[in-house]
Amino acid sequence: MGVLYDRECQQSMNKYGFRIRTRAGSLVENLQVQARDRAEAEQKINQIYHQCEILECQEVTPTLKKESLDLEDVVSLINKQEEKKS
Repeated sequence: MGVLYDRECQQSMNKYGFRIRTRAGSLVENLQVQARDRAEAEQKINQIYHQCEILECQEVTPTLKKESLDLEDVVSLINKQEEKKS
């Protein structure tokens, strides 16, 4: 069990965004699912929304938040403060 778990952890999870039409005809937009690949993501959507029609699927790229300031950021902040004083 430990070896299988280690292999699964090594595969990165991606986020997929879906636009679907339910079997009742309702349009559902911006469904997001985490999965190892697109096939797994579609399988998860089909488990939740039986007999749905997948209209669109896109891999959602994560936006990385900048955690530290570099020299340019500090200079930019100083310039903004000086402009406010003027």
